[in-house]
Amino acid sequence: MKYLFSYLKKYRAESILAPLFKMLEAFFDLRVPLIVARIINTGICGEFADEAARVPYILGQCGLLVLMALIGLACSFTAQYFAARAAIGTSTQLRHHLMGHIQTFSHTELDTIGASTLITRLTADVNQVQNGVNMFLRLFLRSPFIVIGAMIAAFTIDPSAAWVFVVAIPVLSVIVFGVMKLTSPLYRKVQQKLDAVTGTTRENLTGVRVVRAFGREEAEEQRFAAANGELTAAQLKVGRIAALTNPLTYAVINLGVIALLYVGGGKVNTGLLASGDVVALLNYMSQILVELVKLANLIVLLTKAYASLGRCAKVLDTETSMTYPAQREGTSPSPTESTEAVRFDHVSLTYKGAGDESITGVSFCALRGQTIGVIGGTGSGKSTLVNLIPRFYDATRGTVSLMGRPVADWPHEELRDRIAIVPQKAQLFKGTIRSNLLYGLAAGEKTADQVTDDFLWTCLETAQAAEFVRQKPGGLDEIVEQGGRNLSGGQKQRLTIARALVSEPEILILDDSASALDYATDAALRSALRQLPETTTTFIVSQRTSSIRHADQILVMDDGELVGCGTHDELMASCDVYREIHESQFRNDSAKEGVQA
Repeated sequence: MKYLFSYLKKYRAESILAPLFKMLEAFFDLRVPLIVARIINTGICGEFADEAARVPYILGQCGLLVLMALIGLACSFTAQYFAARAAIGTSTQLRHHLMGHIQTFSHTELDTIGASTLITRLTADVNQVQNGVNMFLRLFLRSPFIVIGAMIAAFTIDPSAAWVFVVAIPVLSVIVFGVMKLTSPLYRKVQQKLDAVTGTTRENLTGVRVVRAFGREEAEEQRFAAANGELTAAQLKVGRIAALTNPLTYAVINLGVIALLYVGGGKVNTGLLASGDVVALLNYMSQILVELVKLANLIVLLTKAYASLGRCAKVLDTETSMTYPAQREGTSPSPTESTEAVRFDHVSLTYKGAGDESITGVSFCALRGQTIGVIGGTGSGKSTLVNLIPRFYDATRGTVSLMGRPVADWPHEELRDRIAIVPQKAQLFKGTIRSNLLYGLAAGEKTADQVTDDFLWTCLETAQAAEFVRQKPGGLDEIVEQGGRNLSGGQKQRLTIARALVSEPEILILDDSASALDYATDAALRSALRQLPETTTTFIVSQRTSSIRHADQILVMDDGELVGCGTHDELMASCDVYREIHESQFRNDSAKEGVQA
């Protein structure tokens, strides 16, 4: 709730005006039964000295009802306007706060919480909070005000009959709050089941090609049906309990109506109570019924909103495991101050929740301007190794240093400015080729206006992407669909490499980012990368020995351990793992000699 109150402070006026206007509307509603009683007692049953005055009196009272209805309608519209402003503004701040906080998470938190859960928090949960705030501001004062006001008004009409209200209201409160207490934890479980359905749906949509390629549609439908069935069962369970609210409250109210008719009817017969007063009491009982039903529905909605707010707060209360020092001027090593680009000193990493280490005791040093190849079998720890350089994860043991300083001592923006990484899975954003290339400047010193088209074309040439971009009708302004759906795998990989080059990094990491390229294009790319500035250190993760054989150093990973480090010729002579990988790709010497750099 602390987050919600902090957001509502910015809408203090709206949060006060909305319930006040609703109370003003409720005041006019409470006056209606008294005017109706006056019409019956005086206008219809009363005696007039001049019978001609009876009709004008009734019409005047009816006109007063119409006027009060119009004023009440204006108050209702005004209250809903202010409530909507406060609710939408609050949910907007909550969504922005969530998104900003999620951006501070390390990969550890993102892996632990899960993308589908975070999407649900940002969408369904925030919408639930918005609806809860909106209805709370509109009804949390109006409904109790009418319930209590109707009871007080009943005492002014007839105290003995009003005791029916005194009995009915507590019974109704027990029903309403009892249902709320039972359903509150169940709504949290419903949201958890919704997370599972969202996650299953996201996996199916993301991997739809894999599903169809292996004919797994039926299996995925069954998996979705299982998750959806659990969600349905949870919703039905809480729905059955919540559904008891209306019939129980209606039963109590109707019993109250019967009691009022019994007590009031007897007094009307004896002349102690006017018939219009009985009608007023029944109207007040009806108002209490309507308002308590509204209050019951409001409590159900608030229960859902409270559960959703708790889930959002859980994300906001999750502290990132990775902190960065503040940005300080003049503290970063310049290119001439350190000959070392990257150093690993007995580095080990265990992912959160994993039993074994993913990499163990890795030590090496990469000098500025060197090209470092990383090779190994699937699951050997190649990506884990390079992900420690930009500090996507923190080493559990040992030290990773950048330019002679531990990566943990680098300010966030300064670290990102020096490193560009091209991940295994090429990821493009909806927009144009130009906007995707300029995305690499997000943390750099340059702005988009300072980048010329010639520079972008140079980056595309280096990434071997210029040819196919020139063939596009729009060139640099060619539309890129979400995720790059309108581009091939190789085109996407080359554009992501070009995007990394736009930032002019001091350390360039290519994490198996040429896997979709043919041998000729891969060779041309490697040749172009060797033309980068001498201060640029390049890490190339690859499954092909041909892609890294001319690297200054080659790191050979096997089951999370560094089993070899050296040049191609040195490893062929000393490292069995590297030699086996190489010979599995090149079966004879002539094939090996034919490989082009």
